[in-house]
Amino acid sequence: MGAVVGGDAYLVFRLGSRRCALARAAVREVLPLPRLFRPPSLPKPVAGFLNLGGTPVPVIDLVRLFGLASAAETEQALYRHILLLDDPGGAAPRGLLVDRVTDLQRIAPERLRPVAAEASLNGCAIAELETAEGFVHLLDAARLLLEQEAAALSALQEGASARLADWGLAGDGPG
Repeated sequence: MGAVVGGDAYLVFRLGSRRCALARAAVREVLPLPRLFRPPSLPKPVAGFLNLGGTPVPVIDLVRLFGLASAAETEQALYRHILLLDDPGGAAPRGLLVDRVTDLQRIAPERLRPVAAEASLNGCAIAELETAEGFVHLLDAARLLLEQEAAALSALQEGASARLADWGLAGDGPG
């Protein structure tokens, strides 16, 4: 993985044909795509739930959330990643499904530039990072969901917790 001495660390990933990044400090862990459970009637951007030690972690498919075409064909879908994030509000963690994590880079602050409003992925991209391979959209994890979407996701998570408890799976390991 490429690196620049100094600057902040950013995790670079693919969403379809786009390259995006999150501040490394926002990402708790990068996971290979495990089996997710998907209760009926989930909104399209919710890929399902990851059972993380008995806690259902909602996983948002960023490609669907942003309405992008995915590069992950059937055989490539096995290589997708989940970025496990802590909820900024201190609640349960959340996962972001991306096509593939490609790099961890340190970018000097002077290599960030403003992003045009029409290219901001509905206000979620807060800057562009200049890399050797071109510009990368820097996403703000706190801006990915609207307040109403976050509230609905919390309600879905409560329902998934109840479902795990009904099946005696709360407190079990991942899977």
